[in-house]
Amino acid sequence: MAWEFTFAPQLPWALIWTGAGAAALLTLYSVFQRLAGALLRGAALALVLLILANPSLLEEDRDPLPDIAAVIVDLSASQTIDGRAEITRDVAAALKDELGRFDNLDVRVTNVDPTAATTRDQGTNLFAALDRSLKDVPREQISGVFFITDGEVHDAPPDAASLGLGAPLHVLITGRKDEKDRKLTIEKAPRFGIVGESITIAARVDDFGNAQSGPSLVALSISVDGEPIASRRILTGLPQDIDIDIEHGGQNVIEIDVEAAEEELTLLNNRAVVVTNGIRDRLRVLLVSGEPHAGERTWRDLLKADPSVDLVHFTILRPPEKQDGTPIGELSLIPFPTRELFSTKLEDFDLVIFDRYRLRNVLPMIYLGNIARFVENGGALLTATGPAFATPFSLFRSPLSAVLPSQPTGDVLSQGYKPVLTTAGYRHPVTAGLPGAPPLSGQPGETAEPDWGRWFRLIDTRQVSGEALMSGPEDRPLLVLDRVKEGRVAQLMSDHAWLWKRRYEGGGPQGELLRRLAHWLMKEPDLEEEVLSAVITGDSMQITRRTMAETVSAVTITAPSGETQ
Repeated sequence: MAWEFTFAPQLPWALIWTGAGAAALLTLYSVFQRLAGALLRGAALALVLLILANPSLLEEDRDPLPDIAAVIVDLSASQTIDGRAEITRDVAAALKDELGRFDNLDVRVTNVDPTAATTRDQGTNLFAALDRSLKDVPREQISGVFFITDGEVHDAPPDAASLGLGAPLHVLITGRKDEKDRKLTIEKAPRFGIVGESITIAARVDDFGNAQSGPSLVALSISVDGEPIASRRILTGLPQDIDIDIEHGGQNVIEIDVEAAEEELTLLNNRAVVVTNGIRDRLRVLLVSGEPHAGERTWRDLLKADPSVDLVHFTILRPPEKQDGTPIGELSLIPFPTRELFSTKLEDFDLVIFDRYRLRNVLPMIYLGNIARFVENGGALLTATGPAFATPFSLFRSPLSAVLPSQPTGDVLSQGYKPVLTTAGYRHPVTAGLPGAPPLSGQPGETAEPDWGRWFRLIDTRQVSGEALMSGPEDRPLLVLDRVKEGRVAQLMSDHAWLWKRRYEGGGPQGELLRRLAHWLMKEPDLEEEVLSAVITGDSMQITRRTMAETVSAVTITAPSGETQ
């Protein structure tokens, strides 16, 4: 307890002192003139001035505030290896007990977990946690700060002065002095790459705790989409460029592993994953029309409308066996370069389309055999059949029969019908969700009417392989897709798709269907039948499974710690 005499003047001190001087002079003058009541008037003036000075007597009770000690505990993933979690827990408990022995000391313990939903992907930010812990405390009240960490901190200030702490900072490092660890770091990785070309990834391998001086050679293994593609040796401590070919469009998951070192602390940082999106620069398409017809321009317009497509289109106007006396020089401006297109340059194309083609001795059988091998080696083939497919001039009576999934019966149906989706067509990404398609009925035998126009021709075939996605009258196959070794084949058993583009009876999704068909043939990942993908958003993972099967099996998730669920 303490007493203190203080003033809280009602007027500025200058006025009060001026008034006091005037009162003193007035009192002295009154006394000198022997005026009655001079001392009494002087006492009254002094009392007025004292009241204006507003004196007060204070009694204080002082209660000292405790000092604050902050303990910041690092609970990041690196603190879980090599027994560091137990060390951290024991040290934090012991430190809290020791600090608790001091009187008038408040100990604040803050756990920093970078894997929490609010701080995920932000690194180990111990200094941000310190600011949050002491934001309500004056800097003069802080007596000390303790960090319990492995030393991997991502928000350390450039110097101690910029911290503005004004109290001692103690760092307790977990781990052992003789620890060794090897770390793989991706310094540069492009997010996009051109299909058919290579990208360059800059990687660096560092050996920590190794007494060996100078860089050493270590082995790297490289996988794309889970398939090993290469291995090489690089020098530690120096960035190295790694060239990787982009084989397909969509996501290319590139995994790089470095061999383990002796007595390494952890293997979790020996692996890095890079996701690069493959983009097709140009899609090279060869379109061969067997004869002029109403649907020929439909194919040409569709392919020419896509700026990423390089189209080579030939229409056979006059077969070699037709002789009418017209001079050879007047038959065409450009001769049909069969040898160049179907022998030497065939591998330069991504997709070959035969539109109402018939065997007319324009293409020798050896060239059609080249196309069959082109498909088996990874190429794509699309045939849009016409009435000739049901005759002896059918493409099925050529080496292409080895890759075609449907065999003609010899019948051609000429009647009005609306193409419908099969059960597989409702699941397949090429036809699933086509505009105008009715919802799949749960009752056997029940089919709803699609909201698109009719076609009037169907080449009857017997399906020998592949999957029928659309059908015509009496469930006859209309659109059949198949995989042949490394390549893909599609057959459209009608030449009336152009009716949808002409808006006959309301038209239909002809452009969308043919676009999806071409992209499936080009192995675009977005149109794959069997897809398992996952996207992490905040604190949750959304898993998407697309399949042609009736049921799906459980998904197993393996965490970096090795735990599965």
